[in-house]
Amino acid sequence: MKLKAARDFCRRFGIGMRAGADMLRLLDSESKNGPPKQREAMRAIREEAMHGSTLADAMNKRAKFFPPLLRSMTKVGEASGSLERTMLKLAEYYEQQVTLRNNFQRAIAWPSIQFVIGVGVISLVIYIMGVMTAGSGGQMADVLGLGLRGPTGVLKFWGILLLFFGFVAALIIGFQRNVGGVQNAIPLLYKIPVIGGSLQTITLSRFTWTLSLALETGLDPIKAIRLSLDATDSDFYRSGADDAELAIRDGATLTEALKATAVFPEEFLTQVEVAELSGTDAESISHVARDYDERARSAMKVIAGLATGLIWLLVAGFLIFFIIRIVMMIAGVYQEALEPI
Repeated sequence: MKLKAARDFCRRFGIGMRAGADMLRLLDSESKNGPPKQREAMRAIREEAMHGSTLADAMNKRAKFFPPLLRSMTKVGEASGSLERTMLKLAEYYEQQVTLRNNFQRAIAWPSIQFVIGVGVISLVIYIMGVMTAGSGGQMADVLGLGLRGPTGVLKFWGILLLFFGFVAALIIGFQRNVGGVQNAIPLLYKIPVIGGSLQTITLSRFTWTLSLALETGLDPIKAIRLSLDATDSDFYRSGADDAELAIRDGATLTEALKATAVFPEEFLTQVEVAELSGTDAESISHVARDYDERARSAMKVIAGLATGLIWLLVAGFLIFFIIRIVMMIAGVYQEALEPI
């Protein structure tokens, strides 16, 4: 289930329940919204609900479609009698995630378009060099210096670009899936100036938002922390779940439990500890979540700015390289013409 779909579903369902609508009627309405896969999933949970199943149990039977956070929070909301409030809180959470993603996409949109235009211009030059002939006969001069000409050259050029971006994508996917335990290097990644701190801030924002939501809806601290660590989508953070559980079972406070995971920075733990002194766990982490929400927005702007700068450099590098190549070739022709016979 996509982020926007989850946000819209939670919002509609929460508002519908607040208005006193019957759950089966709401599910029937949801079965007519969204793409085919979503409509099918909604029809299935409606059938389950008609036969006495809870909404959470019906979602758990389709765990591949419904996000873990949505399934867990729905279970807590039903058990505590606060499903309406839980759904609206989830809608707020998903809205925050959608906003962060959209801000990033908007920031890199124009540089990405420029890069595509640059690739198109180079492809056109390669094509022209292969299909046109020089005034003196024979092939046109290779102004790009790539040794690529005509349609075949264009395909080779595109293939090189696909291999490069495929390699980058493989690195990203491998990191996300923790291939070879690569996520153990996350503490080193966080030490990279500017970008490291921004990535850490965004991850902590996701953690605190989830933890705040889980505690506010009545989930016990052990499950709340485990779920929140899972929401970071990082095995590095998930590795601290068992240590946090042991600490809580030994009577530790929320701050002490988070400290036992050994995955959080000292500044974050200090902020949680200070906030914890001002109220309950749910209230304290809610304050921290709002603060890290603001930090995450700023961090996303930083990352978007770096991504934009990188794309600009890539485009500029392309253009400058080929301009220099063309100028050097023209200069070479003039130099030959000026040499005595």
